[in-house]
Amino acid sequence: MTTKLKITAIKPYPAWVGTRNQMLVKVETDHGIFGWGESGLSGRERAVAGAVEHYREFLIGRDPMQIGRIWQEVYRSQYFEGGRVLQAAISAIDIALHDIKGKALGVPVYQLLGGKQRDRIPTFASTGDEAEGDVAIERARELREQGWQAIRFFPVGQSSRDIFEPRESIGVTASMLNKARETLGDDVVLGIDYHHRLSVAEAASFCNKLGRGVLDFLEEPIRDETPEAYESLRTMTDIPFAIGEEFASKWQFLPYIERGIHQFNRLDICNVGGFTEAMKVAGWSEAHYVDLMPHNPLGPVCTAATVHLAAAVPNFAWLETRAPERKLGFNNSDFFPVQPQLDGPDYPVSDLPGLGVEVNEEAVQAESFRFWEAPHLKRRDGSVTNW
Repeated sequence: MTTKLKITAIKPYPAWVGTRNQMLVKVETDHGIFGWGESGLSGRERAVAGAVEHYREFLIGRDPMQIGRIWQEVYRSQYFEGGRVLQAAISAIDIALHDIKGKALGVPVYQLLGGKQRDRIPTFASTGDEAEGDVAIERARELREQGWQAIRFFPVGQSSRDIFEPRESIGVTASMLNKARETLGDDVVLGIDYHHRLSVAEAASFCNKLGRGVLDFLEEPIRDETPEAYESLRTMTDIPFAIGEEFASKWQFLPYIERGIHQFNRLDICNVGGFTEAMKVAGWSEAHYVDLMPHNPLGPVCTAATVHLAAAVPNFAWLETRAPERKLGFNNSDFFPVQPQLDGPDYPVSDLPGLGVEVNEEAVQAESFRFWEAPHLKRRDGSVTNW
């Protein structure tokens, strides 16, 4: 396409899909080509929508093909740059601009990222946050029979909406995982997401209760604000760490990559800054032999974007997905008539122009935003703890 495009509208759509809101963003141009993006900051969608509206004020009239320059301008042209709200907005806009550029050139987004390195994207599936003990092990066995070679568990107590006591969770969870390894054998990848609910001491105790070789990855055992805390935990266990779904820039990844703290990047393309920032993190990670294991808890726009990212980078492990029978409604075909579809445990890489996802804008507009709040967990003494 030789005609120069101009951005004519940027529309934030926080809409209830399934059991949560999805923060979708549509960018339109003067030649009828438009793109869709998604923000990853679940539970704070209206804050992201406000940031998108601020950016919209100076992006109207800009050339959507100048993606890298736009990224730098929206990031740098303010004193209080960065942060999770602003980066979530930037992520959605950046993804939408890549969708536009792919459509304008008639190529899938992975071609904009250097081309396709794999045809299918392997995934990991989870047992579900309400499955515990033998139920979770049986669920893992079913997933393996369905073809998954990488399976993630959740800790006992994960589904509580009121009380969570780490010390009451770690022993029974370790016993469950030890039994799971014995039941499922050594040729399946097993991990667990502790959802940053532990302290360093609690996480170390948990790891010490596991048999050697039981876990292939431990995801987010503690909060990420202090890399030194993770370094301390790193000295207490040899289990690979999967960290980074909350990171909102390459700078947050910096100490973890440079100091060799973690082995898997749980990068979220809808939080980190879209394709523009994600590709920089991927290259940096490759230099340190850290694989991407992307966070993907949102809707089909996020999944489509992450599939293209996963297709284009060499250092990739698995993409998070939900097993098809977990009918949460996030991929409702009434809202997303064209979207990535699992083929067994893999996503085939779409060759459609752009992201290869279609959004029913009327359906999205008609579905009102609903306030959703994550559980505010407490310990038994009444103090607040992490969700």
